[in-house]
Amino acid sequence: MFRTMLKLLGPLVVLAMASAASAQQSASPSPQAAAVSSRPSTQPAAPVMAAPAPPAPVRASSDDVAVDNAKSPTSITPALRELSPWSMLLSADAIVKAVMIGLAFASLATWTIFIAKMFELSVARRKLRASLHRIAESRSLAEAQFALGERTGVMSAFIAAAIREARLSAGISSDSGIRERAASSFAEIARAEARGIRLGMGLLATIGATSPFVGLFGTVWGIMNSFIGISKAQTTDLAVVAPGIAEALLATAIGLVAAIPAVIIYNHFARVTKTYLELVSRASGAAGRLLSRDLDRSHGGAHLRAAE
Repeated sequence: MFRTMLKLLGPLVVLAMASAASAQQSASPSPQAAAVSSRPSTQPAAPVMAAPAPPAPVRASSDDVAVDNAKSPTSITPALRELSPWSMLLSADAIVKAVMIGLAFASLATWTIFIAKMFELSVARRKLRASLHRIAESRSLAEAQFALGERTGVMSAFIAAAIREARLSAGISSDSGIRERAASSFAEIARAEARGIRLGMGLLATIGATSPFVGLFGTVWGIMNSFIGISKAQTTDLAVVAPGIAEALLATAIGLVAAIPAVIIYNHFARVTKTYLELVSRASGAAGRLLSRDLDRSHGGAHLRAAE
């Protein structure tokens, strides 16, 4: 029985060992297969997609840079100018420049008249007040002339006119006629003094009244040229228009600079001149009183001689 079982189990064990060996051979390739597999294959391999390489930087030439700069927005912008009053005057239109130069001369004339008239009025008032103080105690025209001495001025002119009229009217008994003729001479002297003291004030009035309008003319002309420049440049960029408009507005500014001081100085001299002419009127009255005393004194002496 035991032998029978061994005979049956023997083939089974052999089959099992054969199957195990065949499984091991299938799991690990033989050295020959490995050698065959290690040989390079003659068949072409499948293509592999490689990542594209970054493009090499292209160095821009100087001509390309110049073209790009020419096309850039900053290249069409005009170069900035120094907008100082002197540079705007030099770059202004010929008519606007003539207007500004004329207004500058008008302003110079205003200040020249101001300095000259201040000196003239101060000297004239001081001399007239001193003359009135000198003849305050005089009793006759002769004493007043002696008190004034070699002084010149409106007071001396009044005294000289009164003495001349009294001399020319010697032998005339009508005192009223002498006083009227002397008053007429005094009025002429006063008018001449007023004309002399007001010399230059008419120019101040003209400058003060017309300078703003002259400056406005220059402004209108400059703005008109600016709009013409806009139409030619075919751009509304403020940097293109600003210099011309600034030059035009400078003409108005100079007109106001010339006009405002002229008006103020004219009003000041009008008040000062009025005060001085009041002093002239006082001097005329003082000369008339001295003439009246001389006439009364001469007629009183004649009456005394007649009574004797």
